[in-house]
Amino acid sequence: MNIQCLHSNPRLSGAVIFGDLVFLSGQVPGDALDASGQTREVLAKIDALLAEAGSDKEHLLSATIYLKNIAEDFAAMNEVWSVWLSPGHAPSRTTVQAELARPQVLVEITVIAARVK
Repeated sequence: MNIQCLHSNPRLSGAVIFGDLVFLSGQVPGDALDASGQTREVLAKIDALLAEAGSDKEHLLSATIYLKNIAEDFAAMNEVWSVWLSPGHAPSRTTVQAELARPQVLVEITVIAARVK
């Protein structure tokens, strides 16, 4: 089977397509300062990458959400996440607290989705 990489650099690809599966690398926010804004930015990036790879949020299989401070940011992230999800299409999900790559990053999300036929 063919493996297709999108938005690659020497260290990673933004998305990898293998058969009917789409694997997104962890998406981080742009300029937003709080968890709600960062979550919206990250989900917009996920929407764009999934569309480019031939999928969408209704075909999510799994999500992993990394929060810098789960006690402070879980509720805000979860509120935005819940509004973004399509009803009846919630993926399996794990949310963990993690030290993220840059100090200003509060939210990072990675997903796996099925491609739309």
